[in-house]
Amino acid sequence: MSTSEKVLLPDIGDFDSVDVIEVLVEPGDVIEKEAPLITLESDKATMDVPAPFSGTVTEMAVNVGDKIAQGSLIAVIQTDSSKTTPDRLITTETPQESTVDVPTVQHNTEPANPPSHRPPTARIAADHQPPLSLPPLPTGQTGVVLASPAVRRLARELGVTLDQVEGSGRKNRILKEDLSQFVKSVLSLAHTAPIESDAVHPSQSGIPALPTVDFSRWGEIERQPLSRIQKLSGAHLHRAWLNVPHVTQHEEADVTELEKFRASLTKETNGAGVRLTLLAFILKATAAALVNFPRFNASLDGDHLILKRYCHIGIAVDTRQGLLVPVIRDVDSQGVLQLAEALADISQRARDEQLKPDDLQGGCFTISSLGGIGGTAFTPIVNTPEVAILGVARKRIAPLWDGEAFQPRSVLPLSLSYDHRAIDGAEGVRFVVYLKSLLEDIGRVLL
Repeated sequence: MSTSEKVLLPDIGDFDSVDVIEVLVEPGDVIEKEAPLITLESDKATMDVPAPFSGTVTEMAVNVGDKIAQGSLIAVIQTDSSKTTPDRLITTETPQESTVDVPTVQHNTEPANPPSHRPPTARIAADHQPPLSLPPLPTGQTGVVLASPAVRRLARELGVTLDQVEGSGRKNRILKEDLSQFVKSVLSLAHTAPIESDAVHPSQSGIPALPTVDFSRWGEIERQPLSRIQKLSGAHLHRAWLNVPHVTQHEEADVTELEKFRASLTKETNGAGVRLTLLAFILKATAAALVNFPRFNASLDGDHLILKRYCHIGIAVDTRQGLLVPVIRDVDSQGVLQLAEALADISQRARDEQLKPDDLQGGCFTISSLGGIGGTAFTPIVNTPEVAILGVARKRIAPLWDGEAFQPRSVLPLSLSYDHRAIDGAEGVRFVVYLKSLLEDIGRVLL
């Protein structure tokens, strides 16, 4: 027997209310678990609200433009639908069964049963024709593309760069209808004009496209799809690398005394169940450095630098699904033991896929520690809109001169990458040298 279940807005972080900017389903739709129901927008981000279970939508309680808060009714879903021919089937996969009538762009393989109503000429095969490269349309935007996560996901599946699409929504927001119209216009152009490959002729963006290669010509291959997190983080890192003039400076800190101090504290805290890692001390020292160098705790906004009076630091966590950067808040006001507990908690929740949207927002600075794996130095990519990131490689024993003889010391490699538009080289050196001094004399931080 079917039952009706109410879908309420879950905890979405420190927001009193958020705007509904898109309603993605309607009564009669059959949906899968995790399929997006609505898109919300706060002053910091947009996010989709997924369905907590599968079934048939019988009622939508919100409309575009509504303001809702935690606990607000979103929809009513019948969890055991007897419908055999649903009005629409909404799934978590968007390429073949989208809620928008968008022509399919094929990539190397054909679907098992292509829709009969679409003419064969409406397809572009990636291994026969390279993708079109069109200049960005004059939408009057300032470099920030407004679009919901659902639209961005669909754009990625279709291979569309959103800054080429003109939005018709509020504040030039790109809607699914805009994306559909753009793809149709590109396909129409593909049949009326010759296509030039970016691999040979760079587009007006100045970035040539990579050619499509059939690797199976040289042997057996296996095609593995990227996870959703890998797709999202990959696109974010690509944007950051292309838009931010990176500079990376390397330094080494003698953490011999710090390690002795940590070992003594570890003995005292064993009974408390707290694992006191070196990263907790690095967090504390970094927060002190950010207070002393406020330009590193900032973000660029056009011709202005936004200095932040709070200190939230993101920690890069390697998970089975890909790279995540959960945020620890108010690092400057927490003790080392508190930070050790926060590190353990947020890292475990990241690996268990238990993070909330608010856990991934509001970071001021990021630390990427590869010390548990190895390496001597690397170039971390700035996690925009932040302006700097600290990379930590593996600690090693090295001979250091003490004025009389070489002594074996614990040396920690540090790699600081920063946005050269906000921070110049001299300031970058001062920051990392100051951080080094704190790690070498941790008592200065703990006072």
